[in-house]
Amino acid sequence: MIIKVLGSGCANCKKLEANVKAAVDAMGIDATVEKVEDFKAIMAYGVMQTPALVVDEVVKFYGRVPSAKELEKYL
Repeated sequence: MIIKVLGSGCANCKKLEANVKAAVDAMGIDATVEKVEDFKAIMAYGVMQTPALVVDEVVKFYGRVPSAKELEKYL
């Protein structure tokens, strides 16, 4: 599983990345977590508001920071 956190590096983007890593650890799944900060790459997903979560190239949500527990349903 490849998980991408899309965002410019703002506080919410960093929080989402930390929550994603916590959820992955809690679930014990084998996943690669990547941070995407390039605006052209972010726009290629059709995302206009960050942070956003992409799992296996499918945008799951954008514009908010769910808790690690809430993220488990997306993973």
